[in-house]
Amino acid sequence: MFILTAMNQNTTVLDLLVVGGGINGVGIAADAAGRGLNVLLCERGDLAGATSSASTKLIHGGLRYLEQYEFALVRKALAEREVLLRNAPHIIQPMRFVLPHRPHLRPRWMIRAGLFLYDSLSRRVTLPASRSVRFSADSPLRSSMSVGFEYSDCQVDDARLVVLVARQAQEHGAHIGVRKECVRATEEQGLWHVHLRDTLTGEEEEVRARVLVNATGPWVERFANRVLPGREHRHIRLVKGCHIVVPRLFASPQAYLLQNEDGRVVFVIPYEQDFTLIGTTEEDVAGDPADADIAQWEVDYLLRVVNECFKTPVQHEQVKHVFVGVRPLIAGEHLKASEVSRDYTLELDTRGAPLLTVYGGKITTYRHLAEDAMQRLRQVFPRLGGEWTADVPLPGGDFPTQTALTEALMKAAPWLPLTLAQRWVAHYGTRSYRLIDGLGDLEGLGEDFGYGLTAREVDFLCEEEWAKTAEDILWRRSKLGLRFDDAQVARLAQYLDRCCRT
Repeated sequence: MFILTAMNQNTTVLDLLVVGGGINGVGIAADAAGRGLNVLLCERGDLAGATSSASTKLIHGGLRYLEQYEFALVRKALAEREVLLRNAPHIIQPMRFVLPHRPHLRPRWMIRAGLFLYDSLSRRVTLPASRSVRFSADSPLRSSMSVGFEYSDCQVDDARLVVLVARQAQEHGAHIGVRKECVRATEEQGLWHVHLRDTLTGEEEEVRARVLVNATGPWVERFANRVLPGREHRHIRLVKGCHIVVPRLFASPQAYLLQNEDGRVVFVIPYEQDFTLIGTTEEDVAGDPADADIAQWEVDYLLRVVNECFKTPVQHEQVKHVFVGVRPLIAGEHLKASEVSRDYTLELDTRGAPLLTVYGGKITTYRHLAEDAMQRLRQVFPRLGGEWTADVPLPGGDFPTQTALTEALMKAAPWLPLTLAQRWVAHYGTRSYRLIDGLGDLEGLGEDFGYGLTAREVDFLCEEEWAKTAEDILWRRSKLGLRFDDAQVARLAQYLDRCCRT
């Protein structure tokens, strides 16, 4: 069993047991482990298996949150944007966003003022300021849109961010238990006694911990009701955000932020070289978050907004992929889903064995959230170490530019195809050298399952990044699921069944 191979069950008491392998869970696990705590993170499925892999793939302040007067949230997120861009240059890249002006929706002065505030709320180090723009005749936008604005934010591979933070946690001594479901938790003499079930084998084991962290995202309330019925918790509101992926709509590298008649905005973003990501909707959802799905009217909504603004229409049959993320938010029922705050709330209950509950949060502010969590836990661990994550690159992030690292990698392995080297650098950074270690030619990478995904890389993902299924690899460790056909998926699954599942 997982825990028994890593620690002595009879004598070890964990400092922290984190339940939930999304961005907030792994962020807390990494920060705590780096401060000297004995940490175990358990996740019933795959890392980033839900909301944390279903975002709009942005590291951003949230320009539209200014209309809800969320100045503190925007300031915090803008500051984190600079930190993350510096610490994860392999998976986070600057991007310019074009906002076409539609006078009947928002006046020019309002947008200009909002962008000035967006530029000024936090110190910019690497990203250029916003500016007004005039669109040329070859713009992909309709001719009725002649002027607009540009501003800066960043694009991120959200699921890879989660995996790399989990790696960071492990490198600082944390234990990462994937496919380990927390099924029972009881209190005895001030400690948590927690039963974990292996979702692949059904085997159960018990661990003890001083503090339990509920970082289960949209399941935060359900987990509390089922596993922690004796503790008070907040009622949350579940809001789903739907996205669609279509073939690339325009050649330029900029993204677009489109205003809509209902007051909301829709992002249109270059994605994985050959595609465009369009999102998001915001609708309340009831029931199990795992059952949330995109409705036909939501696809229609996103296509209608795009087709109102772009010259070349997008048809339903061009939709290549859809995905849905469910956000757990705290707010009064009188607010529209799009107006609910995206900020997080942390609650530490010390009546009995300490319980820390995480409500809400954004990909962008995960590191700040983890620091806040550690500050609250000082009353439990008064000798807790100091803050450290702001100045430490994520695993593989210790390099200046992707171009320089790609050149260095190909110098070390001249036989490596450029496209493969570029993808590795964008996924693994300097950890790419692990993939060529000891090899002298391309054949050493083993079977190619398609689009450069070789047996060597698959083995690496299983051994180093907790991947177990074809879905884990094709949709979270990479986005090659957009390209693989059914036969390629089946062959990869067959290989995993034979070689990598343990």
